[in-house]
Amino acid sequence: MLENTLLIGEGFLPNRASLMLDFVFLAMLVVLPIQAFSFWIVKYQRKLVAHRSLQVGTAAVLLVTVLAFEIDMQIFTDWRALAKDSRFYDSGWVDRLLWIHLAFAIPTPFVWGWVIFAAIKNFTWQVTINEYASKHRQWGRVAALFLMMTSITGWVFYLAAFVL
Repeated sequence: MLENTLLIGEGFLPNRASLMLDFVFLAMLVVLPIQAFSFWIVKYQRKLVAHRSLQVGTAAVLLVTVLAFEIDMQIFTDWRALAKDSRFYDSGWVDRLLWIHLAFAIPTPFVWGWVIFAAIKNFTWQVTINEYASKHRQWGRVAALFLMMTSITGWVFYLAAFVL
């Protein structure tokens, strides 16, 4: 691929991205429908325990994925070398899109972590609706919006840097 770039492996999608970039790109395509399903089952079917399990499970998987991704980006993959052939690289748009993405990606785990922590603190293990439920619903929507915007801005960055 690129001789001056140490990569864990070439990506599996037909573009310039690394394996981890491809994996995270596709993982976010899976995460958003899981989140939507989780919200649907709690709102319309009142399956509170299933909602909790999906949220905690998704958060754990994303935590491991993001840690692996960051290790890859910081140590193994020179993403700039992979993106330099993008038609948006020299104009500075790749960097601008990255900063927009980071504006959502950095606060997302903190907001989502707070929503989960507060839910664990304020709901019983069996998950019953109480006076905290409306606040949880409000903060859950904020966390979902941040996750959705992290995904969308990440996809736009990925396409601009590694596909186009």
